[in-house]
Amino acid sequence: MFRWIRNSFLAGVIVVLPIAGTIYILFVIFSTLDKIVSPVVNLIFGREIYGLGVVLSLGLIVLAGVIGKNYLGKKLIELSEWLMVRLPIVRPVYTTVKQIIDALFLQGTTTAFKQVVLIEYPRRGIYQLGFLTGSGVGEIQIRTEAEIINVFLPTTPNPTSGMLIMVPREDVIFLQMTVEEGIKLVLSGGVLVPRVEKS
Repeated sequence: MFRWIRNSFLAGVIVVLPIAGTIYILFVIFSTLDKIVSPVVNLIFGREIYGLGVVLSLGLIVLAGVIGKNYLGKKLIELSEWLMVRLPIVRPVYTTVKQIIDALFLQGTTTAFKQVVLIEYPRRGIYQLGFLTGSGVGEIQIRTEAEIINVFLPTTPNPTSGMLIMVPREDVIFLQMTVEEGIKLVLSGGVLVPRVEKS
């Protein structure tokens, strides 16, 4: 009986979590945009109009999508990205969030996460999922005897934070799961485990 309740609960979490997460993200976006738009509405109409902020927020998002699809919009986005990656504090957050969004929504495009890997961390016998971001180059590779690769270790349930470690290639287990599947595994706290075909 207890096992049935537990399994039903986990199944419910898997069903509800994506829906609840989506609603929460949309709520945060609309609430933020509504706070920005509401003063403008009050200034124009002299009073607050219930729901108009949400409608205008939806309109702004659609407008941003339309602008982003034309030549001028793409150039503005490129300029904003160029600025983001040059701000010392903003750059790591922006880069990581963009990589995750690209991996989740832009399948087939190139991201900085090249492959999902497994390493023994923080000690032998305990495994940590990571993303291969590149090979060790320059001074780091010169000063180490082994071939070094760069691995980003994300945190759960917020994979936008984490840390970079540099590991000898011989100590890395390369997995067959896609980057998208790896991110979903991290986001779900290990609930959404990709299926593997037995050879």
